[in-house]
Amino acid sequence: MFATFDRYRTPAGTYDEMFDGEAVRGPYARIHNRVTALSPEELRARAEFLSRSYVDQGVTFDIGGEEQPFPLDLLPRVIDAPSWRNIEQGVAQRVRALEAFLDDVYGPGQCFADGVLPRRVVATSPHFHRVVSGMKPPSGVRVHVSGIDLIRDADGQFRVLEDNVRIPSGVSYVMTNRRVLTSAIPEVFADHRIRPVRQYPHRLLAALRACAPSGVSEPTVVVLTPGVYNSAYFEHALLARMMGVRLVEGRDLVCQAGRVMVRTTSGLRQVHVIYRRVDDEFIDPVHFRGDSLLGCAGLVNAAHAGNVTIANAIGNGVADDKLVYTYVPDLIRYYLAEEPVLNNVDTWRLEDPEQREEVIDRLDELVVKPVDGSGGKGIIIGPQASRAEIDQARARILASPRGWIAQPVVQLSTVPTMVPGGMGARHVDLRPFAVNDGNKVWVLPGGLTRVALGDGELIVNSSRGGGSKDTWVLAPKKGEEVEPSPVRRAAPDAAVHPQARQDSRAPQPSEQQQYAQQQQQQQQGRMEESSC
Repeated sequence: MFATFDRYRTPAGTYDEMFDGEAVRGPYARIHNRVTALSPEELRARAEFLSRSYVDQGVTFDIGGEEQPFPLDLLPRVIDAPSWRNIEQGVAQRVRALEAFLDDVYGPGQCFADGVLPRRVVATSPHFHRVVSGMKPPSGVRVHVSGIDLIRDADGQFRVLEDNVRIPSGVSYVMTNRRVLTSAIPEVFADHRIRPVRQYPHRLLAALRACAPSGVSEPTVVVLTPGVYNSAYFEHALLARMMGVRLVEGRDLVCQAGRVMVRTTSGLRQVHVIYRRVDDEFIDPVHFRGDSLLGCAGLVNAAHAGNVTIANAIGNGVADDKLVYTYVPDLIRYYLAEEPVLNNVDTWRLEDPEQREEVIDRLDELVVKPVDGSGGKGIIIGPQASRAEIDQARARILASPRGWIAQPVVQLSTVPTMVPGGMGARHVDLRPFAVNDGNKVWVLPGGLTRVALGDGELIVNSSRGGGSKDTWVLAPKKGEEVEPSPVRRAAPDAAVHPQARQDSRAPQPSEQQQYAQQQQQQQQGRMEESSC
């Protein structure tokens, strides 16, 4: 055996997913045995094969205006079946609660009347758009695709870091990672029963077709992309191809008499469902940015008329505002009459004077985040920040407290990762993808594991040089419980939405100019670049 892990060390206070002290955790036992049997030269050769494969296939991501292969590590991240059942159940629960919240926010606003959260939290969000108030999607679904970011804390418990229900990206890497890694380490795959990820495009297409306007039996579905200069164009093209639908840009669409048409070689054809990968501000110049060439004038009016479904719905961003995130456990209790399956990371709302007073002089101990930030932009990690950075953060908080939250420094779990010189412990997060077809929230068994490649780095975003791992969800062993455990009911005295009282046993699930504007959208960090 080669000394692959001899110098491997887990940072203090961190949960390592492969090692428990010196012992190898059960889900990783076979991987550990296989990897330690390979020479360093063989490991490097296989890692180089991965990199070449990604370059050859054009699996890239834009970093600082330069297309680069998205780094994929040779060692997978493994999640056992019981842990995944908990994740699956918790993610589906969260999506259902956010669906109910968005329906309420753009409808009657009962959650404000019942004091679940202040109306100002939503009204001051930059992602709340009054232009879609009162709009009811044909299927009732607003969050067709979601990416719920999770971390594993020092106790090994999964916690929700943030919700992404606007335009979550990264699922293309889930599928390509699996395909490439299968070729790189086939013998390791043969040792495991791994749940597949290839069904995602089928599930997504089925959900998109299910949300078509009423009376349309054979809907035309398109994927709307900002264009080839967008950082996640690879993903847009891949999903369109795998679903067998058109990939279109704003210039390919035209609105006529309240309907959306796509230009084809045989003339105009009506579009019924748009899976959009264009940000709200750019999607319709009539109602948002008047100079936008990325969307199509009239889309919002067509959606209001019920002639087209936009997925995900416009205005969803209010639900993944980081200030709203702090209220999601209460929203779960209110709308579903259930206790959260997955807990949030402890968070201080800096708009609250008492909470702000509690932390304002402790910023050097905490992580400070802008509520509408993404991609790791604007985050201050107190213990790693200079005095000047702390002072600047304090001034910005005091000037605009609604725009900030604070969290303790959570030592994200580590997984062995190939680094120069051998194996190193690197921090990871997890983005499971969920698809909602109106009847069931299906969670892709795996998700995107992002890796902070720098030693001690806690920000995993690709825009900050992060990479990824293939995420293996192990199939249940013979005799293991298949069905998820019952969800705990909310306390009897908790505020509960009337609908939840009527149906507190909600079904539980068992098991995703023009050049300048594209660049601007990426730089704003509100699209796919920021999410990955």
